[in-house]
Amino acid sequence: MTDSSTFIATLPPNDLSNKKCVVNALNTPLNRAAAKVGTVHLVGAGSGDPELLTLKALRIMQRADVVLYDSLVSEDILDMCEPTAEKIFVGKRRANHALPQESINELLVKHALAGKTVVRLKGGDPFIFGRGGEELQEVVRHGIFFESIPGITAASAAASSTGIPLTHRDHAQAVKFVTAYKKSGAPNNNYDEHLDSTQTVVFYMGLHQLDELTEGLIAAGRDSATPFAVISHASLPTQQLLIGTLGSIAKQQAEAKLPTPALLIMGDVVTLYHEFADYNLGTFGKRAVCNIKQSITDKHLIPTFESVA
Repeated sequence: MTDSSTFIATLPPNDLSNKKCVVNALNTPLNRAAAKVGTVHLVGAGSGDPELLTLKALRIMQRADVVLYDSLVSEDILDMCEPTAEKIFVGKRRANHALPQESINELLVKHALAGKTVVRLKGGDPFIFGRGGEELQEVVRHGIFFESIPGITAASAAASSTGIPLTHRDHAQAVKFVTAYKKSGAPNNNYDEHLDSTQTVVFYMGLHQLDELTEGLIAAGRDSATPFAVISHASLPTQQLLIGTLGSIAKQQAEAKLPTPALLIMGDVVTLYHEFADYNLGTFGKRAVCNIKQSITDKHLIPTFESVA
């Protein structure tokens, strides 16, 4: 990857203290003490490919005193943080949490109140199923200034790397991002909200619930022939893709066993994969699951839609 450190160093400074609105706030009598308080920066690390990181995210990461990072942040991206920064793993994977959310909130506040520049490094985008809003509620409750830097969310990364557009005027006039689980941990089973065939539906964190999800959607009235894709490790060299229908995909996954993290895309846009596949540079060099027996060829990474249905 191209070394961008020299380029980043030439960028104009963009610290919060240089923003007029913040300077005015700090100069007011009630906020003089806040000048000694650090800041919290929610940084979207994207899908794991370091080349998809934003320049602004990189600049902030290289100025961090403390980095609280998630399990979906790749080692390559973590290595791009300031080498002297204290790095604290606070990742969550399914039912395995390094720290409860309340403890993560406390760490953000603790280090910021100590005058440090705190980077909360999150996979994807902080405001798309990243609990960024919950963490900021605690941060601002303690009078701490923050900045949120967007990252490429898994849906965008999966769509671009596989050539499955999330919207298309002939196929989908809207797109939904849906989490497979509610805050309580219960399945998000409002299946009747996802029956519109003119919408693309993207399910986050749904691979372990694929059987129940597909059965529930069909029972609610969604056509079992609806095109369906599973994308594992989107945008990474280990990316794998499984294409089928709403009625077939669970059986295909039972055979293929694609690993997490994975994203599920449902809708007619999935059929466009085959139109683009032979010309999509984003798929070259990535492993792809061709059918339920995991037969792989060099020329056609995925067979025709009918052959895997």
